[in-house]
Amino acid sequence: MADVNLHCSVGAGVCFLPSPVEHDKEFFYPRYHHREFRFDLSKIPEGEAVTAAEFRIYKDYIRERFDNETFRISVYQVLQEHLGRESDLFLLDSRTLWASEEGWLVFDITATSNHWVVNPRHNLGLQLCVETLDGQSINPKLAGLIGRHGPQNKQPFMVAFFKATEVHLRSTRSTGGKQRSQNRSKTPKNQEALRVANVAENSSGDQRQACKKHELYVSFRDLGWQDWIIAPEGYAAYYCEGECAFPLNSYMNATNHAIVQTLVHFINPETVPKPCCAPTQLNAISVLYFDDSSNVILKKYRNMVVRACGCH
Repeated sequence: MADVNLHCSVGAGVCFLPSPVEHDKEFFYPRYHHREFRFDLSKIPEGEAVTAAEFRIYKDYIRERFDNETFRISVYQVLQEHLGRESDLFLLDSRTLWASEEGWLVFDITATSNHWVVNPRHNLGLQLCVETLDGQSINPKLAGLIGRHGPQNKQPFMVAFFKATEVHLRSTRSTGGKQRSQNRSKTPKNQEALRVANVAENSSGDQRQACKKHELYVSFRDLGWQDWIIAPEGYAAYYCEGECAFPLNSYMNATNHAIVQTLVHFINPETVPKPCCAPTQLNAISVLYFDDSSNVILKKYRNMVVRACGCH
């Protein structure tokens, strides 16, 4: 995360600012482990409203110790710090995942980022904690979460998106030289782009429409397979449906490619469509059936049940 410059799209009226972790500290209170992260948001221009902000942290694959364990990872805003006792916190986002999962985890921190921009002295950072489903606190490092001292391509960071004013657009154009200033007259898209930005901003909190898993029961009798399938009579297959809209949050299990594609679509909707909502994890089922010779066979069929959905 060496690049911390402000990036603006001249045609779309959108800017984004990646910000590395400035401070990363582990805490080990009795029975409660957590980690705190702080960011410098001073490069966000004064008076700008953040339309979306995300905290991204990488989780490595871990072996043996937490086999078949499920983690709940929660990110909190630190409201007030106290000497000798735990800080006052406000839950921003959380997600549940298998201990064996690896990849970038994305948490929505839009609300607190706007608060920090308006009131910088209230920027006390984020607190991250990891728990098992029965409430046992886990050291984030042992859970595979990479801090600011990890490999450079896996260090945590936050990224803030906001609408660019004409001042920022002119600044971006001037640094691009003659060719960009010539192209300016050919890209009168600001109004349309801002309309798209408004739609994205208004719909980003609507989790009902976001990509997620839905109920689907498949009856083998309805498919006409009851004569050769002995058991089960059917099964819960589930299916994936929903929007993969900007910004992609932690509930959407998005790939890095989908995140980039969503940003490109947000900046220029005519260039590329939104990512698709599809299964990211599938489970097997066992089926007892008659084969062609009327032998009874028990077979496990892979990838039959949707376990999780995401944006691809």
